[in-house]
Formats: sequence, C-alpha cells, structure tokens
Amino acid sequence: MAQFVINGGYPLKGTIVPQGAKNEALQVISATLLTSEKVTIQNIPDISDVNNLIGLIKKIGVKVTHPADHTYTFEADDICLEYLESYEFIKACAALRGSVLMIGPLLARFKRAVISQPGGDKIGRRRLDTHFLGFEKLGARFVHNDDKGTFTIGCKELKGCDMLLDEASVTGTANIIMAAVMAEGTTTIYNAACEPYIQQLCRMLNSMGADIKGISSNLLTINGVKELHGTEHIILPDMIEVGSFIGLAAMIGEGVTIKNVGLQYLGIIPESFARLGIKIEKRGDDIYIPYQPHYQVESFIDGSIMTISDAPWPGLTPDLLSVLIVVATQAKGSVLVHQKMFESRLFFVDKLIDMGAQIILCDPHRAVVIGHDRQIQLRAGKMSSPDIRAGIALLIAALSANGESRINNIEQIDRGYEDIEARLMALGAHIRREE
Repeated sequence: MAQFVINGGYPLKGTIVPQGAKNEALQVISATLLTSEKVTIQNIPDISDVNNLIGLIKKIGVKVTHPADHTYTFEADDICLEYLESYEFIKACAALRGSVLMIGPLLARFKRAVISQPGGDKIGRRRLDTHFLGFEKLGARFVHNDDKGTFTIGCKELKGCDMLLDEASVTGTANIIMAAVMAEGTTTIYNAACEPYIQQLCRMLNSMGADIKGISSNLLTINGVKELHGTEHIILPDMIEVGSFIGLAAMIGEGVTIKNVGLQYLGIIPESFARLGIKIEKRGDDIYIPYQPHYQVESFIDGSIMTISDAPWPGLTPDLLSVLIVVATQAKGSVLVHQKMFESRLFFVDKLIDMGAQIILCDPHRAVVIGHDRQIQLRAGKMSSPDIRAGIALLIAALSANGESRINNIEQIDRGYEDIEARLMALGAHIRREE
C-alpha cells in the first residue's frame, strides 16, 4: 500500500492538461466486444481502473495493441467464453466495478455472460437492478449461483421493446444500449441517462453501424442491427478531473490554466464553482483560474443560504461534491451541500474537521460548510483515502495546509487520476509517493 507525503502551503502556478474521461473509457472499451473488427480508441487515461478492464478483456481473448501513448486498438475476433466461468475471471470482476459494463456487449453478441457482484468505491448502495431489469425486458434470463456469488445471464435472442428505467443510471443506460444495438426490432429507453459519456458511447456505436436516435436526450430510440464493424474514437477530457483542478487552483493557485477542457461538455460545473465565488475565465477551450485572496459564497435571490446538490445530467455530477466541500472551507460565507445519490459519500468530512474545517454533518446526505475566508488555514494531518473523489479532495486539502500531511490508501486516487503527483509537482506542489 502506498501513501502520499505532502508538504502543503506552497502556491501552484502554470498549466495542466486533463486526462481522458475515465467513465467514458470504461464504456467504450467494453463496447469493443460488440464486433470482431478492429477498434482504435485514443485519449485513454493510464489509470488503474481502465488498465484493469483492458487486462480483463485481454484474458477473454481480445487482441490488444498499444501503438502510442493513450492509444489502444482492440480486436475481439476470438473470445473464449469458457473463461467467463473461471474463478480467475470472477475474482477479477469482483475487484472492478467497470466489469459490469461487459454484460451488455457479451449478451448482445454471444447471448450469454457471467458476472460477479462488482467492486469499486465504498460510497453507499450502488444497485444493479436497472441493468438487470433492462436485460430482462430485452429477453434475457438470470440464474444466481449462491456458492460462487455470480450471475449467469443468457438468452436465445434479444428483442427490442419499450422500457422506462427506474432510475437514470449511467452504467445501467450504457449497458442496456450496448445490449439493444443488436436486438431484433426497435428499443426505446425512457429516463435514459444522457451524460456526455453516454452521448459519446452512442456516437461511437453509430460509427460502428448502430442506429441510435435521441442522443443527448433522455429518450433513446435504438433500431437493432445484425452486426457492427470497426471504428476509431477519441475520448473526451475528463470533466471530473477538470472540476478537481478548478477547485485546486481556486484554493491554492496563483494563476492556473487548464488546457483543452471540452467546455461544451462541462455542463454546470463551472457555474457550480462560481456559486462559491470562484472566478473562471474561459479562453477558447481552456479555463484560467486567477489568484483570489478571497472568494465569497453567493446567496439565492431571496437571500437564503446557498445550497449545492447533485442530480442526473444536466445537473451537477455527485463526483465533484467532495471537491466543492473542500473549496468551501476557505470561502467567505456558508453553504449547504446536499448529496442525494449516495449515502456514505460525505463521511470523509470528519477528516476535514480534524484538519480544522468548520463543517456540520447534518445526516448521511447533507453537510453545512462554514467558510474560514482564509483566516484559518487547515492543519496538516494523517488520513486515508476512502474512495477516488474523497481522495482527491483530501489531497487538495493537504496541499493547502501548512506542514506535512500523509494520505494512505492512495491506490483509490490512482483508480481515477493519472500520474497525479507528477502533474501537480509541475505546478509547484511538494508531494512524493512512498511505498
């Protein structure tokens, strides 16, 4: 297990480039299982969750090459379905939440899949009902093996249908789309997630020969096709990393430029930071965060306390609430953060309280942050990263605190942020990795 040792209090300045989007990468890499032809994907982030998925699909027979940095080719022309029953495959799936995205493509093309309860962040209940209900409506049937803790999913043929998703699950929507593109007839998915990751997946599938209409809306119409062919695809910049860098630059920056952010795909992320008083200058497809000695939380028009909450796209992604909480600790004013989607994601705030932050945890879903207005700096300390997004938030907090901090379990951060210490050191951060 590795840890970061951070000497905080040093201002950051310069330019940083966001990696490719992690969540999109997991979806489009899984989609390569839908064709026997070669698929080339560029801007794949070099992070553990993505690398583990690539390793997993290689083990089931996908030919993978790595012709350039962040570029891979995939050719799924000789899949070993028997490997899906192996203990090695089941164990690998249990350690990687992204493995669930293999079900839809395998079911569409081979009419069977095996999956275990996937791992990932411990941030509360992340049920798979939406995935399974969607597959069942398309004609799949499930058998649960209690001894192995696995689900075997199979069908004779998938047939298109109308469905209303019980929640706008991003991975559930992606999985159902990938199953439906080769189903017989027409599938309509209402209450579909429409995040940029889903839009990109649909565009890639259409370039492979799929027929998907309604992209970027919550009503998708999919006309099934017999087969898909190869394509080339470029992954978007990671909007979660862009938001993380906005928070980092606001708190401890002396002028930071974030390059090539994919502005049109950021939604209300810039506006959410602006609600905390953060100045954001848009320069083409770049963002510049100037130094601010003070930033003040806005109030609503009627004068009531600012509330920031997560919601399905085009609402604010829950992945950035941890960063917004840390940034709010040094704002002028107070803000209520309402985390609606996961009941354990706010539990990391006790570590910020230990560092001197003034935060009231009202319940598992709500926290009130009373900003210090930079009058009281956070204290250095020892902490552990409970999940990817809390990990980067704690890293930002440690970089702002005077003295030496240590963050354990940084493998969680590695799951979502590529070579983060080197990129932050290039901005002037004092950080090193120790085993």
